[in-house]
Amino acid sequence: MDKSELVQKAKLAEQAECYDDMAAAMKAVTEQGHELSNEVTNLLSVAYKNVVGARRSSWRVISSIEQKTERNEKKQQMGKEYREKIEAEL
Repeated sequence: MDKSELVQKAKLAEQAECYDDMAAAMKAVTEQGHELSNEVTNLLSVAYKNVVGARRSSWRVISSIEQKTERNEKKQQMGKEYREKIEAEL
């Protein structure tokens, strides 16, 4: 895809609140090596802000659940594994 198609795809993904798709499209734009316009920079920023924000929120929820399940080792282990998965995504 060319730059304009990727930017359009990112805009559609933003409207659909599919920020992972938006980030992927913007990453592809940056990898093409073109100079980034203000519009592209803003789209890139919005995409990654939302992707990271969602992961941070998930991390906080799982960490809270881990603390509440300290007496149940199996549930705590499951929480720990899921938290580590989220951390790897970040």
